[in-house]
Amino acid sequence: MSNKNVAPFVKWAGGKRQLLDKISERMPKTYNNYYEPFIGGGAVLFELQPEMAVINDINASLINTYRIIASNPQEFIARVNKLDAAMGDDVKTYYCTLREHYNDKLMKEEFDIELAALFVFINKHCFNGLYRVNGKGLFNVPCNNSTKLSIDEESIMAVSEFLKSITILQGDFEEACRDAQRGDFVFFDSPYAPLNSTSFESYTKEGFDVESHERLAKLFDELTQRGCYCMITNHNTEFINKLYGNKGYEIDVVSVKRMINSDATKRTGEEVIICNY
Repeated sequence: MSNKNVAPFVKWAGGKRQLLDKISERMPKTYNNYYEPFIGGGAVLFELQPEMAVINDINASLINTYRIIASNPQEFIARVNKLDAAMGDDVKTYYCTLREHYNDKLMKEEFDIELAALFVFINKHCFNGLYRVNGKGLFNVPCNNSTKLSIDEESIMAVSEFLKSITILQGDFEEACRDAQRGDFVFFDSPYAPLNSTSFESYTKEGFDVESHERLAKLFDELTQRGCYCMITNHNTEFINKLYGNKGYEIDVVSVKRMINSDATKRTGEEVIICNY
């Protein structure tokens, strides 16, 4: 029985909330373990609420937050509430001060409860919930001037309870799938390939370049041979179609709204949902 309070606690670029129906209807009817190597905001995980799951992300600060919520939700809630309470009228200055403190801790690799609380506060008060870092790895997204509270306490407690039985990894997507076996379901919410093939940029300082996409396609083929059910989503581009086409995979094109594009005329786009079953 799924708990509707189990919902994403951060907004994430490329999140799959609007594709949930289309993803759900293409799921395998039954599967064993659930794997999600690019967890991001976790929209699909929290919608499905599988009993046995392995989640992973390269973003150490994001994974620290998942782990803190799983292990110490009360103190996490108290820390976030304290940050919210101290906001005052000048949201922008306050936000910038906290962002600087967050970056300072990030540089010192202080992955603790305070960093998790700062991470969620900043996510809720930055422009479009976009996690973007500069070349030095420092978070640099401007403030959205919102005075809304950063968390829903009931939801955090429900998420914590759910995450207690989940394996939470931090690292490379390939490593995260190492133990996936026949009958397991692997959902790849992979970093987007650019719509324009000349602009390979990424939301992460680690970067997800052409070689990463090629390595991911190779992993998709290997997991298929292993007998895993695999699904991957991405932009409907020539590059992606070339990587996954002519292999007998089911490739469905779906239309989506793109909230993050500043040009409103480019806010409707196409994505592909690719399945190996």
